[in-house]
Amino acid sequence: MRHLLTLNDLSFMETRQLCQAALLYKQSRYSRNISQFPLADTTTVLLFEKPSLRTRISFEIAAQELGGRSLYLSPQEVGLGKRESIADVAHVLSAYAQTVVIRTFSHTIIEEFAENASIPVINGLTDLSHPCQGLTDVFTIYEHFGPHRPITIAYIGDGNNVANSLLQTAAHMGMSIRLAVPSGFTPNQKALQNAEKAAIYTGADIHITDNPLEAAENADVVYTDVWVSMGQEQETKQRTQIFAQYQVNDTILRAAKPDAVIMHPLPAHRGFEITDNALDGAQSIVFTQAENRLHMQKAILALLAGDTYVFANKSLALAAE
Repeated sequence: MRHLLTLNDLSFMETRQLCQAALLYKQSRYSRNISQFPLADTTTVLLFEKPSLRTRISFEIAAQELGGRSLYLSPQEVGLGKRESIADVAHVLSAYAQTVVIRTFSHTIIEEFAENASIPVINGLTDLSHPCQGLTDVFTIYEHFGPHRPITIAYIGDGNNVANSLLQTAAHMGMSIRLAVPSGFTPNQKALQNAEKAAIYTGADIHITDNPLEAAENADVVYTDVWVSMGQEQETKQRTQIFAQYQVNDTILRAAKPDAVIMHPLPAHRGFEITDNALDGAQSIVFTQAENRLHMQKAILALLAGDTYVFANKSLALAAE
């Protein structure tokens, strides 16, 4: 039994294997080339304290297509640490289900839950980390460019939970990343340190600047996220002013490589962190990125279920590339 709370819970090899497995699931979704159903007769509980479109739907469909069931619990139904203690909820759900996906505010909540759970716990988003998104991001890049091209990612905007996870997944995959963030909005120091440690072994280069054009120069991927995350709504005016120069637009894209792609985890605030032209243009792979949440969630669920077919079968061509 293991958890996925941050990228520290995965080895470099497992991050790569998850990308390979996600690609296999995507390629075989309708052909039934994968005959195994690692979640057969299991229930995945989705315990969400924040609203969600992609995380909820992708996990529900992933569990179903892997032979299992899912059950969604809204904030009103649970009240973690309020209506009932976190430890008590963890013990109860461990007796009922086989996996729990938690989407909450403070990362300490999911840590306490995992300490008291006897089933795998998956981080569907906290204020510190969004590992499922980070894994999907590098899978999408891996799928688009192939496994052998050196990649440079330009992340432009807030050094938030998405940035923290992208830093680590990129480092795991040997992808270089430049982050353009305003002073005072840099990524979490522990996440940065963990990414730098990984980069020593994988050859990734990590650079932080406050200049968006510097980050975007000759980049293969231009990535951005919202300036105001859930729970920060009272900071909207201040953040909009601070991040005004960090919009992904035609000027930024001209600095990147001609075949650079645009990524955004969604939902997007059009006209703020990204323009309509960028989000809807020919270089955007944002909606492929969104689709890939489903395939990566399958890979994550299969890994934590101990599925040997996907992760240990040496006959897989992808594993031998």
